[in-house]
Parts: sequence; structure tokens; C-alpha cells
Amino acid sequence: MAEVQASPLKHFVTAKKKINGIFEQLGAYIKESVAFLEETYQNEELNPVITEEQVQEVHSCLTKVLGIGEVLARRHMKVVFFGRTSNGKSSVINAMLCDKVLPSGIGHTTNCFLRVEGTDGGDAFLLTEGSDEKKSIQTVNQLAHALHQDEDLDAGSMVCVMWPKAKCALLRDDLVLVDSPGIDVTTELDSWIDKFCLDADVFVLVANSESTLMQTEKSFFHKVNERLSSPNIFILNNRWDASASEPEYMEEVRRQHMDRCTTFLVDELGVVDRGQATDRIFFVSAKEVLQARVQKSQGMPEAGGALADGFQARMFEFQNFERRFEECISQSAVKTKFEQHTVRAKQISEALRHIMDSIHLAAHEQRCYCIETKEDRLERLEFIEQQLDLLTLDCKIKIKKITEEVERQVSNTMAEEIRKLHVLVDDFHVDFHTSPVVLKVYKNELHRHIEEGLGKNMSQKCSSSITSAMQATQTDMIDGLKPLLPSSAREQVDTLVPRQRFSLSYDLACDKLCSDFQEDISFHFSLGWTMLVNRFLGPKNTRRALMSYSDQVPRPMAMTPVSSTAPPFPQSSMTQEELMVSMVTGLASLTSRTSMGVLVIGGVIWKSVGWRLIALSLGLYGLLYVYERLTWTTKAKERAFKRQFVEYASEKLQLIVSYTGSNCSHQVQQELAGVFAQLCQQVDVTRQKLEDEINDMNKKIELLDSLQSRAKLLRAIRTKTHWFRM
Repeated sequence: MAEVQASPLKHFVTAKKKINGIFEQLGAYIKESVAFLEETYQNEELNPVITEEQVQEVHSCLTKVLGIGEVLARRHMKVVFFGRTSNGKSSVINAMLCDKVLPSGIGHTTNCFLRVEGTDGGDAFLLTEGSDEKKSIQTVNQLAHALHQDEDLDAGSMVCVMWPKAKCALLRDDLVLVDSPGIDVTTELDSWIDKFCLDADVFVLVANSESTLMQTEKSFFHKVNERLSSPNIFILNNRWDASASEPEYMEEVRRQHMDRCTTFLVDELGVVDRGQATDRIFFVSAKEVLQARVQKSQGMPEAGGALADGFQARMFEFQNFERRFEECISQSAVKTKFEQHTVRAKQISEALRHIMDSIHLAAHEQRCYCIETKEDRLERLEFIEQQLDLLTLDCKIKIKKITEEVERQVSNTMAEEIRKLHVLVDDFHVDFHTSPVVLKVYKNELHRHIEEGLGKNMSQKCSSSITSAMQATQTDMIDGLKPLLPSSAREQVDTLVPRQRFSLSYDLACDKLCSDFQEDISFHFSLGWTMLVNRFLGPKNTRRALMSYSDQVPRPMAMTPVSSTAPPFPQSSMTQEELMVSMVTGLASLTSRTSMGVLVIGGVIWKSVGWRLIALSLGLYGLLYVYERLTWTTKAKERAFKRQFVEYASEKLQLIVSYTGSNCSHQVQQELAGVFAQLCQQVDVTRQKLEDEINDMNKKIELLDSLQSRAKLLRAIRTKTHWFRM
């Protein structure tokens, strides 16, 4: 504290160090916020929480804070000295530096702007605009002295004098002194102000106390006042040592200068009030102060040498100017250099707080939405599972019912068609011939004709009703499952019904079923022994009788083989038919044993009816035989073939009636089950989507919880800091 009280400039140094530390903390906080926002924004699941504008705004804040930090790091307290030529501006600066650093003397000496800045090194050097080359301090006269200028430097150029801080206490505290050419030697005042004065903290107008304030000096500071709001201005009436030669007028001249300077500062510029004006106007002799301080630095007394009367008063006045100057520039610099940035940093900090608040609020709202969505999806999933179980049971019952009805309907229709098989066979017209090759082709075509005809007839009688029943069942399935699907999937489900292209397939396989059919199309006389026996006993018993006495039959007779599925002949007691067969066969065996029996019988008949009746009977019998033999044509053979085939095929087709009904019911069952499976698949997709959405909601809720916690933490970091409480 003692050091701060000893030098008011230390306040600026302390404030600068503090605000730099604050901006470092603020920069680190914003960098952490930027990383947080970018990470969150890049997460697509959290996009609604953080907007691109917020990310850009925080990036902009970071850029501004870093830029302000760089500006603050190179901020100095800047004092600019202005005045007319030969008023002693350079001498005042040299007196403050306690050494003859800048060129001074009578006439126009300073030809450009000279910036005096402290350096930590032990050697002084010069830097010119646009060059990093360090030049010797001895060349300052060649560069800046109007009488010794070697290089082409105009009045608007800047030469930087880097003076060791160890040689000047003022320069240790980030103070920069700027000397200027005379304001009466150029017309480019506006460009000077824009280039060198806009960031100045204090202006020192060095006037000549041997004259008075000139309009040139006033005009310049009027322009400064237009560009800067209430600039800090000190007026030094230099060369006041000349008043010592006229002591009788000293007070009057001093009062005159004071009144005019006060009027200029208060009434014309309006930068201070009258009470403050006395602390801004001083009467000094920079040349005397410089001489005294140089002598003191060399170990000689300050008052030594040819000094005018009243030196101590002027020395005290100059020291009072330096003290007031240091207080003013320190306060002004803290205000002008730091206040605006402090306000800006507060605004940035407040903007970040609002962003974190909005993120926290948005995350909370999004979290509530996710929880509601999750609960809705859970309820929807539970509802779907319950309804699906009920619909599955109901659909199984419906499918079972319709398949049983299909089996019954197909079986009845097929039985009816078998009874009318002769009609279908009679409609078959293909060239018939007894040749084995032609007969084989005829059979194949007949098989195809029967299979197609039966399938067509059954389809006409069954398909319409079965299809209608299936469509109704499918529609019931869809209507039941539709409410379980989202609206986007319901349109796709409608394409499953009606299934117009579905039709029953009646796989009768007549060619395989009747492959062992053996026709008998040889001539058989209707009154022949075999036919008579067949007529009285039936085909089966005739076959048994003839097979039992095959050695007595004159020729084999082609018969249709018995089906492998036919039941075996019963081995029970002899029936009436078997008794008749035994009698007939007994007669046959009797006639074959001896012709004597025939003669005896013939003789008996001859005697009973007469020979004429026998001859007539034999004639009629022969005519009938001849007639039947002549009418046994190919057509007759074809009719016999068809009759035999109908009898055989009917018996075979009866065996597959139940199988065909079961096959058709299975087709219907498979079709309906397939449709139901497709519907269930759509429901499964919906269920999977709901489960995925629930998992996504759980993950998003966890992310939002983390986001809320981090946003709250970053907001708390900003709230708990002591930033800008200076």
C-alpha cells in the first residue's frame, strides 16, 4: 500500500494486472463453454437444446475476450504533448525524464511525433514506423530534429524512443509520453487526432507564458474535443522564469493567463468546472527543472548555476503538476482503458449466463418431453402386446373355422362331381383305336381332360364362396391389427387385401391314380356263357368263378385289376351267389366230362319241344350273335372303354376325396396364416420401433441430465467469481 500511495501510477499497474487476470479467467471460462456447446451441438440427439446461433454467439464472445485481452496486455497510459513551435514541449518531457532525451532548442526542432516508452533492457534505442531495426539513440537528432533531418520523415510519422525504465521512474509504470511537432506548422490536424490522439488519456497543452493562448492552439483542442468525450487537458504556461525579470507584473500576468486558460477549459471546451480548472493550469519553467535535475543526477546541487529568482516556487509548481498529472492520468487511464472493456466483459459474462440459463431450461423442457414420450411409448407397447395376444387367439379360431368349412365343401363338391364323372368322360372326343400306342395316348389325354374338367367344375362351385370367406377373414384380421400400427404403415397394410389372385389348387393326379387301369375291349357275346354268368353273379363273383376254373375256360378274359386298397375277399360261409356259381360250374364240369350227357339232354329236349323249335332258337341265337359281332365297331369299343374307365376312375377318385378336401383346407390355412404373419410382422416392426424409441429416450434423458448438470455448473462458475468487482 505504501508503494501505491507513493506513486499514483501504481494504481493503473495494479488495475491492469487485476483486469488481465480477470480476462484470463473469463477466457478460460468461455473456452470451456465453447467446448461444451460445440460438443453438445455436434450431438444430433441434442440439437433442439443448443442452436447454431448460440454456438456462434459464444465463439464471438471468445473472440472478443481474446481480442480485449491482447489489447489490455499492450495498454499503456498515454500522454500527448501539443503546442506551438518552440513552446518547450520537448523540454517538458525531458524534464519529466530527468535527462535530455528529445531534441530541444530554439526554433522548430521536433519535426515528427516522438513516442517515449520504457524498456526493460539497459540500453536505449530507436524504432521507426514499418521497421523492427533498432537504431542508436544518438540518431534521434538526425531523425526528428528539423535542422538535422537526414531521412525523409513527414510531420505525421512516428519515431519510438525506447528508454530504459531504470533511468526514469515514470516509465516503470506503463507510461508513454508522445511529443508532437508544432501545431502551427501543419494543416493536417484532423489526421493527427485520428492517428495519435483517439487513445490518449491526457493531453498537455504547452503554452508560452511570454505570450497568451493562440487561436491555433484553441482550434486544435476544439477538434480534439469533438472527437473525444471530455478529454483530460492540462495547460502548462512554460518559460515562466521570464516573469522574474518583471516582478511588478508577475501576479497580473499570472492572473491574466489563469483567467484565459480557465475560460478556455470551462466555457469553450467544457471539460472541467471552475473548481477543477485551477488543478489543470500550471506556470513552470521546464528548462530550469531539466537543468536542476540533470545537475542533481550528476551529484551537484539543484539550485546551482544561473537560475532566475523564484526558482524554488517554479520547481514546486512543476512537481505539483507532475503529482496532479500522475493522479489524473492514472484515474483517467483506468477509466478509459479498462472501464469500457470491463463493461463489455460484464455484458459478455451476462450473455453467457443467459445462454447457460436458456440451455438449462431447454434441456429441462426436452427432458420432460422425453419422459412423456417414453411413458407414451411404454403404454403403447403394452397395449400392442395385449391386443396382439387377443387378436392372435381370435384369428386362430377364425382360420380353423374356415378351413373346416373349406374341407367339407370341397369334399362334398368332389363327391358330387365323381357321381357325374360319366358326363365328363362322354364329353371327351379324341380319335380312338385299339392299337396299344394310340390307346396309350388316348388314356393320357383322357386323364388330362378329367383332371382339368374336375378342377374347373370344382373351382366354379367352390372358389367364389371360399374366396369371399377368405377375403372377409383377411379383412377382419386387418381391421383388428390396423389400430396397432402407425398411420404411415396402415396404407401399406391395405395392399395385402383383397388377395384376388389366390385360387385353390386341385391336384388330382389322374394319370398316376389310374395308371394301373386295364381295359377289356375284346368282343363278348351278350348271351355267351361268361356274360350270362357275369350278368347273374356280377363281375367280381364271375371273376372268382372263372378264376377258380380257369383250366376249363377256353380263353382268358381281360379284366380290370382290383385296387390295392380294396378290402380282401371275405372268408366267411358260402352265400347264395356262391351256391349258384357252384351249381353252374357243376353243370359246366358235367358237360365237359362226357358228351354223353349232352346227347342225353339234347335227346330229352328233342323229344320235348321238337326239332323245329330248336332249330328256330338256334337260328335266332346265331342271328343275334352275328348282329352283335357286326355292331362291335370302334365306337362300340370306345363306349365300352369309357364305361369301364368311369367305373374304375370313380372308385379311385373316391379314395382321394378326403385327401383333396384336406389339401384345399391346408392351402386356405397357409394363405390366411401368411397374411396374418405379414400383419404380425408389421406389428413386430412397430413394436421394435417403439422399443428403439424407448431406448433412445433413455439415452437422451441421461444426456440431458448430464447437459443440465454441466450447464448449471458453468453458470455457477460465472456466478461465484469475483469478476469486475473492482
